[in-house]
Amino acid sequence: MRLSPIMSGYIGRQFASAFATVLMVILGIILLFDVIELIRRAAARPDLGIAPILLMAFFKLPQMLHTVLPFAVMIGAMVCFWRLTRTHELVVARAAGISAWQFITPVLFVAGIFGVFEITVFNPMAAAMYGRYERLQDELLANRPSAFDLSEGGLWLREPHNDGEMVVYSESVRQEGLVLHIKDAQFFLYDRPDHFHQRIAAESASLVDGTFEVRRAWVMEGGKPSVFLEQLRIPTQLTLSRIHDNFAAPETLSFWQLPGFIRFFERAGFTANKHRLYMQSLLASPVLYCGMVLMAAVFSLRPNTRSGGLLARIGAGVAAGFAVYFFSKVIYALGLSATLPQTLAAWTPPAFAGLIGLSGLFHLEDG
Repeated sequence: MRLSPIMSGYIGRQFASAFATVLMVILGIILLFDVIELIRRAAARPDLGIAPILLMAFFKLPQMLHTVLPFAVMIGAMVCFWRLTRTHELVVARAAGISAWQFITPVLFVAGIFGVFEITVFNPMAAAMYGRYERLQDELLANRPSAFDLSEGGLWLREPHNDGEMVVYSESVRQEGLVLHIKDAQFFLYDRPDHFHQRIAAESASLVDGTFEVRRAWVMEGGKPSVFLEQLRIPTQLTLSRIHDNFAAPETLSFWQLPGFIRFFERAGFTANKHRLYMQSLLASPVLYCGMVLMAAVFSLRPNTRSGGLLARIGAGVAAGFAVYFFSKVIYALGLSATLPQTLAAWTPPAFAGLIGLSGLFHLEDG
């Protein structure tokens, strides 16, 4: 017997309602703990009010949603199936000849559609808000401005000094060993905040041992004629490792920006394993959500409410969800270290969750 569209829509709405409720509860808890942690970190800044802290927690929240979504999907599906079983709606559906696979399908469909919406529509907004959170964190809690930006538009470096700062820009950058080479470099020097002092336009420059070795440069300063220098050394506190540490985090880039950023990143000679893995994990997230639904069905379609059976199934379901989470972290670590290809590392956890759910359902329903 085929499941009617009305029944499919009803089951889909039940899951969407349970999923939204669980997600709101989880996000509320995360927001509370983030506010507490930010207040602790801001203890050394008595001049910092509560409003910036709440704003930072709000900007960080959408990015945290991607981390907790698999758990929210799984718990929401378990609540949905338990509710339908407790009210005997699934019992009646089974008696009418509808298999478990048929009434799981609407839930899988809703979870998959939400996964696609999350990476194509919600993710760009979350990335922009997380980027704003990191800038506020640097400026308010770390007392340092954002000093690095790398995109398809080129490289920007900003190094503050005691009295002023130096800004470096180049459209072409590449790494060779421990040396960073930049072409058509522009150095903007400020002798005090917001007061431009000098500009250096160079054909090329290299960052070596805390010094920019500039070649074929024009030095321009207000009120003075331009001076051409074949070579010039500019001291700096920037190092290659410090620049690496300040690369744009994958979470601050939207799904649509990641491919272009990765191409530019790799053309510059840097490794983009972290960004490539993050992009592949975004692509795999709808499959992961469907796998979590299948796992939820294993632990909730036939709950035994007597003799503590329900509590045991709840514990087993939560344990299975955490097992998938820790397994994914191990696999992602292998992907970041290039022990596994990034594509394989990103798609293994969804496949793992899906295979567990499928094997459990085959055993319970058809075994």
